[in-house]
Amino acid sequence: MGTNPFIGPNPAGPDGKPWGERFFDMGTTYTPELRALVQSCSKKPLKEGVYAAFTGPSYETPAEVRMASVMGADLVGMSTVPEAIAARYLGMRVMGLSCVTNMAAGISDEPLAHDEVVAVGKRVEAELKALIMDVLAKL
Repeated sequence: MGTNPFIGPNPAGPDGKPWGERFFDMGTTYTPELRALVQSCSKKPLKEGVYAAFTGPSYETPAEVRMASVMGADLVGMSTVPEAIAARYLGMRVMGLSCVTNMAAGISDEPLAHDEVVAVGKRVEAELKALIMDVLAKL
């Protein structure tokens, strides 16, 4: 996943300009209109929730999954958040779309296997592609 792209020296200078403010509001990261558009384009109801990102590349531990849940997360993963932070910094509208490919550590008794994650991704590829193409066509 990487880390917050604004930790450490900022190539744009100490105030974060010229692209945006170094310290910016993340309270409305995901654009409500884009969230509604995705819901309207989907053939199935989509669940909205809180995504907690961990750095990886190892899967989260059961303790990390419990911690994220206590903090309000519905889903954990290794992506999306740094990209959303960078997009908000640039003033872009943001929409996140995740596919749950495995039960997190401690949720299931089965050990995590990357092959399973890849297989689930391949199984839903056509459906996700169709959804994304429909959303893009309506932007």
